[in-house]
Amino acid sequence: MMSRSCTNLLDLAAGNFPKISREQRRLPRVMSVPGNVSELNDDRELSASSDNPSMVSTDRMIIVSNQLPLKAVRQPDNKGWIFSWNEDSLVLQLKDGLPEDMEVFFVGSLQVDVVPKEQDEVSQILLDRFKCVPTFLPPDVLTKFYDGFCKRQLWPLFHYMLPLSANHGSLFDRSLWEAYVVANKLFAQKVVEVINPDDDFIWIHDYHLMVLPTFLRKRIKRIRMGFFLHSPFPSSEIYRTLPVGEEILRALLNTDLIGFHTFDYARHFLSCCSRMLGLEYESKRGYLALEYYGRTIGIKIMPVGVHMGRILSLMKQADKECWVGQLRQQFEGKIVLLGVDDMDIFKGINLKLLAMEHMLRHNPVWRGRAVLVQIVNPARGRGIDLGDICVEIQESCRRINNKFRQPGYEPIVFIDRPTISERIAYYSIAECVVVTAVRDGMNLTPYEYIVCRQGLSGSESCTNFSGSKKSMLVMSEFIGCSPSLSGAIRVNPWNIEATAEAMIQAISASDTEKQLRHEKHCRYVSTHDVAYWSQIFLQDLERNCADNFRKKCWGVGIGFGFRVLALDPNFRKLSVAIIVSAYKRAKSRAIMLDYDGTLMSQNSISKSPGQDVISILNRLCGDLKNTVFIVSGRSRDSLSKWFSTCRKLGIAAEHGYFLRRSQGEDWKTYGPSSEYGWMQIAEPVMKLYTEATDGSSIETKESALVWQYRDADLTFGSAQAKEMLDHLESVLANEPVAVKSGQFIVEVKPQGVSKGLVAENIFKSMVDIGKQADFVLCIGDDRSDEDMFEAIDNALLGHVLSLNASVFGCTVGQKPSKAKYYLDDTAEVISMLESLAEVSDPLPLSEEEIGSSP
Repeated sequence: MMSRSCTNLLDLAAGNFPKISREQRRLPRVMSVPGNVSELNDDRELSASSDNPSMVSTDRMIIVSNQLPLKAVRQPDNKGWIFSWNEDSLVLQLKDGLPEDMEVFFVGSLQVDVVPKEQDEVSQILLDRFKCVPTFLPPDVLTKFYDGFCKRQLWPLFHYMLPLSANHGSLFDRSLWEAYVVANKLFAQKVVEVINPDDDFIWIHDYHLMVLPTFLRKRIKRIRMGFFLHSPFPSSEIYRTLPVGEEILRALLNTDLIGFHTFDYARHFLSCCSRMLGLEYESKRGYLALEYYGRTIGIKIMPVGVHMGRILSLMKQADKECWVGQLRQQFEGKIVLLGVDDMDIFKGINLKLLAMEHMLRHNPVWRGRAVLVQIVNPARGRGIDLGDICVEIQESCRRINNKFRQPGYEPIVFIDRPTISERIAYYSIAECVVVTAVRDGMNLTPYEYIVCRQGLSGSESCTNFSGSKKSMLVMSEFIGCSPSLSGAIRVNPWNIEATAEAMIQAISASDTEKQLRHEKHCRYVSTHDVAYWSQIFLQDLERNCADNFRKKCWGVGIGFGFRVLALDPNFRKLSVAIIVSAYKRAKSRAIMLDYDGTLMSQNSISKSPGQDVISILNRLCGDLKNTVFIVSGRSRDSLSKWFSTCRKLGIAAEHGYFLRRSQGEDWKTYGPSSEYGWMQIAEPVMKLYTEATDGSSIETKESALVWQYRDADLTFGSAQAKEMLDHLESVLANEPVAVKSGQFIVEVKPQGVSKGLVAENIFKSMVDIGKQADFVLCIGDDRSDEDMFEAIDNALLGHVLSLNASVFGCTVGQKPSKAKYYLDDTAEVISMLESLAEVSDPLPLSEEEIGSSP
């Protein structure tokens, strides 16, 4: 028998979630279908004071992690379970930083195996007593999900270990990826059971659930969701080796805020977004952010802290058990260096032992005095090469002890799985903590050590935890907490000699130096605790969500290509019926059309207009009420040739530098000068950067020079573009040109040239001949067309247009724009223009004007 939460995996794989039964469980403010919120079902509904129950509720937080913050043991009679909070769980501790009136739910899996027939009962107990919603994964899915994809593929890769061969790491296995996806869908189903989008925040934790945001955003478009990665994020060169790397990136970008421990991790993530998705980040008043289909994705850099109250509680417990006194007696006359690590290939335990061996070999004065106590916590999963690393560590311990052992002295004390009180006591007696991890997301061992060395104030039993208020840290530069603890001695753990020297420096330091370093660290650790971390994260999440919630959202794409398109709330599809009605009422119309991407598909091989476009333009131009312009970045020669049969069509070429109102008129230039002497200055500069930047090129226009690096390495190209921008601005400072950067380009063009100025010129000329526009249609598809949309808004405000003018600024495709309307593609644009042409009142046209395509 299988739990209802895991039935029909085929449906789950297709994204179809089974309906949730309501017969046995009644969840508070449950949402089973987006938009339908179940009625509140608690005692307040039946109370005398609830005749008019309020539907307004305070915000709630749903914390989603791989494991619930619970401990579970079987009852003595083996019938049922006993559950209790796991006080050491970070996701439980972070509650201290949330508002007191914020209701918190937890979604995750249990560390024990609950048989299917008990799962419903256990779910109800956990919901009622702990506000926890367990996710039960089928055994085969769990093994492939956690021990497979998480621990054998993501975990090594995120710690810079590449699967170079089958014997060195695990090659990518698509079946493990599919199990990862299924597991994330099951977590999503459980979140949906308890979510109320109007009230709830969702905070997802760590690499186990990186594709969960896509499933939640697909179900509920307007959802407030953050993600925090507790592991390192590798450089783009490493991350790009992951075959499903792009899918994971796009899933993370379905959140509102993504958190990292250090700037290095965030920088690597942003570099991956740039190289793999073409997204560039920007800084907004000190906050890093990505723009992703109209939504702002915040990037938060905030190292987690420790729970001060929990550590103090453990210190009191160890004080009562008098562990410290026993250890001080055991190590009397010795200097204790301490290592506390999980059994993991990335913790660098053997490197630490080799450094200790080197120290004793080359510094005999420390033999018989310096002791390295290495505490090893159990491995968190079936990681790679654990058996080999255990053998290697044990062999090193034996060799060092055999070589330097003396009566009453062993240089290495290896402790496997100590009690918490014992570990806390070791913190108290250690003169120095040594962390030599080769990669680690954060590592809170130094923080815990600092708190324990600060000691308890007013201990009521023995005075073992009065605190020395001195501490020294030797830390790997490759761990997340390293940037936060600036008083530590940082080392490259691969450099055995330098690590040994750092250990000697730490234990040889004067008491004054130890105290000063300790005070500096203690101030930071005590103020940047886990509550502060969660409080700041929630504040940033609220701010980002508020910005995104002001916009109108659509879900687009399938699979992991799904994303939410966020647009201005007034942004809507252009109705043909509405525009035709306004067109028929108007007496003076201005029509401005971009070419590429608007009248001609960007994917078309032939760029010349078809007969249907020529016919439509001629019919529109033939109506005496119309002023029609093609406004394009293309050259005037190309546009003149293509539209040679459209005699009454106005053309603005090269973004308006050249303008012609009809075929019978001469071209006019709209720039400060027709001299192009500046090109002789700018072109050599661009050539220098082109030679130095593989994949870049120069496009020469009559009025402009464009350097593009779309085919170059984007990171290097972006850096070169910034350098070139400064270089060109410097050498062209006295020239009448503007130097601008765009998407993968740097452009030099005459000052005062833009499509917006073309629109202003057209409106002004219509006023001058007594035909103030009462109808404006402007269609474009790229950034340069945004200037026209802005110019139309300014013309309305400046009364250049008629007071009751009908204005239709329209972009092609659903994307962020200053336009108020959109059409999906060029086919819809041509269809809409055909509808306008049909109701136009054209003069008789010649056969040539009705025309054929050129």
